[in-house]
Amino acid sequence: MPSAEETSVYEDRPDVRPTRRDSVAASGSELIGGPAGRWALRVRSGYLTPVRVVALVAIGMFALGMVQKMPCYNWAWFRGTSSQYTHACYSDIPHLFLGRGFSEGLIPYFDRLPGDMEYLEYPVLTGLFMQVASWLNLADGSLQQQEQAYWMINAGMLMICTAVIAVCVARTHRRRPWDALLVALAPAFALTATINWDLLAVALTAAAMLMWSRGRTLAFGILIGLATAAKLYPVLLLGPLLLLCWRAGKWREFATAALGAAGAWFVVNLPVMALAPEGWKKFYTFSQERQIDFGSFWLIITQRTGEGIDVEKVNTYATLLMLLACAGIAALALGAPRRPRLAQLAFLVVAAFILTNKVYSPQYVLWLIPLAALARPRWRDFLIWQACEVMYFLGIWMYLAYTTSTKHQGLPPEGYQVAIALHLLGTLYLCAVVVRDILMPERDGVRQDGSDDPSGGVLDGAEDVFVVGQAARPARHAAHAVEGPKVEWGTGPRTTGGAQP
Repeated sequence: MPSAEETSVYEDRPDVRPTRRDSVAASGSELIGGPAGRWALRVRSGYLTPVRVVALVAIGMFALGMVQKMPCYNWAWFRGTSSQYTHACYSDIPHLFLGRGFSEGLIPYFDRLPGDMEYLEYPVLTGLFMQVASWLNLADGSLQQQEQAYWMINAGMLMICTAVIAVCVARTHRRRPWDALLVALAPAFALTATINWDLLAVALTAAAMLMWSRGRTLAFGILIGLATAAKLYPVLLLGPLLLLCWRAGKWREFATAALGAAGAWFVVNLPVMALAPEGWKKFYTFSQERQIDFGSFWLIITQRTGEGIDVEKVNTYATLLMLLACAGIAALALGAPRRPRLAQLAFLVVAAFILTNKVYSPQYVLWLIPLAALARPRWRDFLIWQACEVMYFLGIWMYLAYTTSTKHQGLPPEGYQVAIALHLLGTLYLCAVVVRDILMPERDGVRQDGSDDPSGGVLDGAEDVFVVGQAARPARHAAHAVEGPKVEWGTGPRTTGGAQP
């Protein structure tokens, strides 16, 4: 397998500065002195490198998200139900400390829980994360103090995940580290980061994308396997990878990644699977048995019609819709004028899963934010989508405030349906511009400087060996390409002798 040094095509090019290419970024930069100038060119070689700046900004925004949860941390989690919704600061973490037996020292998957939920309903690596936080919780005071300490410990661990995500996204596209500011400054990221434990899987997935961009296919597979052991969605990335490797003839690399993912997932799951099979399978049975829930278009249908839909039918319909979406992504991957970038297809397949699923918890937006920053690093489109997600974040808590309070103060079902529609439309909009970039690669900001796929690893600059439809013919829009360097499609990456930091 070629090393990163052998496959790099970017070492002799300067970093891309968004304030010179993106009008929204340029306008926003006026808050800190305007677009980057000559002084900023020295940042890369100093202590405050772009990656470190991005990581510090991400940690700062995460801290602001913690501050936003303070009304709940101080009292709203523990006094009544609706207060945590009216303050929009709800988190699963303190509630599940009690509800899943951590306060009593119960071991996830092995010890049966009292109540309707017999076992912990999370994948094993997330369960381990929760258990480690419980072990670190040495608070001896009241139950409230223990819950507060548990949330704070988890927040510290999730802050580490946030820093990992920021660094990985900043380093995935070698010449575009500043695109990771989209992740660091995303308002929905800060608002939802400590609702649940999703950032563990997001961090592992971001690290996997970085490893693939460096040509380390086995490390990519292992990290994807670990991420899937923390949350189900990362396994979806193997689908786009299969399509792109098929088009480029990189079967050995795909097999290495797939086997690494399967092996890592199996190694992590095997102990629990063998010793506590009932507890292990709870996540999978719960996912199947879960009814239509918040945030999905299925909920709009049931609320508007007043009629429920059997969960088995919903599972079938959602699966069929997802398969149709995947078929469309496959046609796009194999028939686009130029081979799509990995981040583009990864974003589309995860977005398809979110759009067709029977539930959309507000923290699921975390799955998409790093992929969106790599797939479509344009501030206008990103902020439009983020505005829709923030509106949904506020909408779900106001709806829950309405349904849990006797006075029905909050957002009625009709208003919540509008919030769901905004989430759906915002995600579809970002999907649409990503698809447009794939069909018209000269509109893709990442490719306008002559790059092929900076996060593509062994796919970057590789020749196509299998294409269908218009991919076998010249691009329709080539005559309208923007000015600047042209991509040498399918010529293979150039090599350089310099060492990569």
